[in-house]
Amino acid sequence: MPPQGQGPGKVLAVTSGKGGVGKTFVSANLAAALARRGLRVLVLDADLGLANLDVVLNLYARTTLHDVLTGKAKLEQAIVPAPGGFSVLMGGSGMAEYARLTPDMREKFTQVLRSLTPRYDVVLLDTGAGISDAVLFAISLASEVLLVATPEPTSLTDAYATIKVLVSQQRRPRIHMIVNQASRPGDGRAITLQLQQVVERFVVPEGTEGVERPAHAGETGRLIHLGDIPSDPAVRQAVMRRQLLMQAMPGAPAALAMVQVASKLQDTALRPGDGPSAPAARPQV
Repeated sequence: MPPQGQGPGKVLAVTSGKGGVGKTFVSANLAAALARRGLRVLVLDADLGLANLDVVLNLYARTTLHDVLTGKAKLEQAIVPAPGGFSVLMGGSGMAEYARLTPDMREKFTQVLRSLTPRYDVVLLDTGAGISDAVLFAISLASEVLLVATPEPTSLTDAYATIKVLVSQQRRPRIHMIVNQASRPGDGRAITLQLQQVVERFVVPEGTEGVERPAHAGETGRLIHLGDIPSDPAVRQAVMRRQLLMQAMPGAPAALAMVQVASKLQDTALRPGDGPSAPAARPQV
């Protein structure tokens, strides 16, 4: 593990409303792009029960988060180096007991994050897709949310559903948007703007029904467009070869776009003192 830092690192949740939009691909390559910028980064596979970060990175972990949560191994034993200069903490695949986390398991998961944040600048939670209790719990532990979507109508519909829950239930002041598989430059920004308009019109935080709402989006969930990842044949090649795009083809359009996303992320969500870092004692969903 890296040495202790000067302060707790930021916990960022990378999530999506729909599966198959490239969320784990984004998590892994964004971690590599942030590591290139000199940050100490760890990706935690928080898709409890259906973890697949090991497949994307072509890694085999003898010890996983499941072993840590059940007391079979220490946290240090489960953290492994990944290609790209960052660290990973693998989840466990096929474990139905994580579909609904018990209070005890939630507390243990929170304790794991508390142990990680002093040692890394950034902890990326690669969550599951959708708005299940397990996904929303993982997101609730993060100071910022990165929502991955594609231009497909089904993806955008599910992205809106996720935004609605995060704003109404968790009262998220902002959500960072990454539009993957964009066909043309500017598509993602236009999509983010359209979603913002719908959010401002229809999404109300719980407990504020009937209260006069401000004209600006600050109280109803501001969407920050982090960037577009273009549709790029190199992505499929890297995925099929189980390689990190940032390493295998760093000059590919999608890899260059990821570098830009990392740069904007560092300028927005990773600024010192910008919001909470470590999770609270007992976060509620």
